Amino acid sequence: MNTVSRWIKNARPVSLTQSLLPALLAVVLGLGFPGFNVWMALLAVAGVVCVHFAMNLADDYFDYRADMMGARDRVIRKGFRAMTEKYPYLTDGSETPASLMRAIVCMLGVALVCGAGIFVFRLYGNGFGGPQGCWWIVAVAALAGFLGIFYSAPPFKFGYRGLGEPVIGIIFGPLLMTGCFYAAAGCVSSEVLWLSAAVGLLVMNILYTHSFIDIAGDEESGKMTLARLLRTDAQRIAAAWAVNLLPYLLVVGAAVFGYLSPFYLLVLFVLPRSLWLCGSLRDFAHGQTGAPDMPPLILGNIRNWDRYKAKGIAWFMLRWIASRNITGGFCAILILAKLLTLIF
Repeated sequence: MNTVSRWIKNARPVSLTQSLLPALLAVVLGLGFPGFNVWMALLAVAGVVCVHFAMNLADDYFDYRADMMGARDRVIRKGFRAMTEKYPYLTDGSETPASLMRAIVCMLGVALVCGAGIFVFRLYGNGFGGPQGCWWIVAVAALAGFLGIFYSAPPFKFGYRGLGEPVIGIIFGPLLMTGCFYAAAGCVSSEVLWLSAAVGLLVMNILYTHSFIDIAGDEESGKMTLARLLRTDAQRIAAAWAVNLLPYLLVVGAAVFGYLSPFYLLVLFVLPRSLWLCGSLRDFAHGQTGAPDMPPLILGNIRNWDRYKAKGIAWFMLRWIASRNITGGFCAILILAKLLTLIF
C-alpha cells in the first residue's frame, strides 16, 4: 500500500479535477436512463482516474528524457521565470525511469481491466453493432488511447508540436464523457455531446493557461505549445478569451434553442472566474507576473497557498489553480442542473 500511495502522490492527484469531475458529470447525466448501472459507472470512473494518473506519469517520463528541468534552470539563470516543480521523485533519486515505466504500465493495466468489464457487460446487454452497440467503447477507448499515448511519446509527440492543448481537450471532454456516459447508461445522448464539448474546452484551458504562463521554459526546452504557436501576446490573449468564453456560449446557445434544459444556464455563475483569469493572463503578458499575498476569494478554495509562496511558485499556481477551479465549478453546477431537471 505504501508503494501505491507513493505513486498516486507522484501522479499529481491535484490535477484530477480535469478528469474526475467530467467523469462524475457524465455519470450523473446518465441517471434516469433505462440502462443505467451504478457498477458500470463506478468502473468507468475508476478507469478514468487510472488513465489520468498514467498520462501524468508518462508526461513526466518523456519530459525527464528531454531534460525539461535542465531547460528551466537555464531560463531562470537568464533572469526569466519558469515552473521548476516537476518530477521531483526522479530528480531526488527516490525513483528511476524504469520504476516510473512500471508504474505507468500497472495503472494502464488496471484501466484496461475496468474497460474490459464494462465491455463484456454492455456486449451482453446491447450487442456490438447498431446505434447503441458497445462498439462505442472500442471506438472511444482506441481514440483516447492513441491520443493519450502519443501526447508525449514519439513519433507524434502531440504535446511538443503545439497540439497538446486540443488533444487534452478532446480526451478529457468528448471522449471521456461520452465513454463514461455510455458505460453508465448504455447509450449516447445529445445532452452529453453538447456538455462534453463545453467541458473539453475548459479542460483545454487548464493546459493552455499552463503553457501561457510557462512559455519561457517551454521555449528553452524546445517544447512547442499552442501559446508558442501564437506568436504575439495579442494573439495569445485573444485565444485565452475564446477558450474561456466559448463553453458558456455553447451552453447558452443550446439552452436557447431547446437542446438543453434552462437549468444549465446556472453555469453563468462561474463566468466571473473566467473573466478574472483572462484579465490576469492579460496582465501577465504585460509584465505583471507576481502574485498577491492572498488569492482572490472569487477563485474558490486554494489550499497550500503559504507553501506555494515559500517555494516561489505562487505566481504560477494562482493562475493554474484558477483554470482548474473554473472547470471544477462548471462541472459541479452542471451536475446540480441535471439533478434539478430530474426533480422538476
